[in-house]
Amino acid sequence: MAVSGFEGFEKRLELHFFGDDPIIFQLGLRKIVFESIQQVLEAVQCTVVSAVGNSYFDAYVLSESSLFVYPTKIIIKTCGTTQLLKSILPLIHYANQIGLTLCSCRYTRGSFIFPNSQPFPHTSFNDEVTFLEDTIPSNLCHRKASIMPSKSSSHSWHVFTAHSSITHRNHSDSDIFTMEICMTELDPILARKFFRRPGDGKTGDSAGKEMTELTGINEINPNAFICDFAFDPCGYSMNGMDNDWYSTIHVTPEDGFSYASFECVGSVNDNIAHVLRKVVQIFRPGTMSISTTSNDYSNEMLKKMVNAVEPLGLKCRSRAVDRFPASETVVFQTFMARRRSV
Repeated sequence: MAVSGFEGFEKRLELHFFGDDPIIFQLGLRKIVFESIQQVLEAVQCTVVSAVGNSYFDAYVLSESSLFVYPTKIIIKTCGTTQLLKSILPLIHYANQIGLTLCSCRYTRGSFIFPNSQPFPHTSFNDEVTFLEDTIPSNLCHRKASIMPSKSSSHSWHVFTAHSSITHRNHSDSDIFTMEICMTELDPILARKFFRRPGDGKTGDSAGKEMTELTGINEINPNAFICDFAFDPCGYSMNGMDNDWYSTIHVTPEDGFSYASFECVGSVNDNIAHVLRKVVQIFRPGTMSISTTSNDYSNEMLKKMVNAVEPLGLKCRSRAVDRFPASETVVFQTFMARRRSV
């Protein structure tokens, strides 16, 4: 009997940089050449399978999840047994070469399905925090690590943040949030849509486009340009681009350790209910967590989230709130299907 499967739960790293030369900000980190990006990913142990860019940022679908490169911000999330935190030093190095300095770092992840399969430094959250503390520059002195609990011992949210200064954010940013959704125990019939037919003769790109349309993923945000990829024999990833906002989905559909994630940047003024309903309808998970990171959260937004998914059979089981440096607030909610299959 197999004791381990593919680890769907991603590790996510977000790095922000600053510089004194305003000309640098026009492209900034996007000036890092592709060969250097490949070297960063080699340290993490993953590769680029598809890429696209617009006037705001570049988006890469990876063999294990996604990478987004903005002029002064990088977001990289990887699944499986990748060593994500080993990307920090090379990214700092390449940023320094173009005149940019690290000013903030945020690392988040859920609870691994197969924690004993993770390599160092992801062997435990304590090991990850120690590695982060030793790796990031000392000027990022405002630091906090937290494990946000739920009613289930197998579901918690791990957060580490570090900032060089408690800066005053643009007021318009108070409406912006990052939402990370993690889903397990996917509906087996819906999960089958993320398996490729043997010998289908399609490329990963064309098979990915077919899955995007077949599952309704293209209806989550009809305005987004989607770069998608289907793995063989199963699995799916996509990056969405809507002006300067990104979204991303990753699916591990195998029965017994099925997993899907959805992440996006949004505004409290957006139709959050539509997004959540579509995501739940596409996957019908048995368990789901929603983590939102923002400068200012409201109970009204949280109510919208609960009201969107509860009619679809998911009951909110727990909610945890924690504040971090630079006025960031993280809200971690967990949901469970009311009617469990037997």
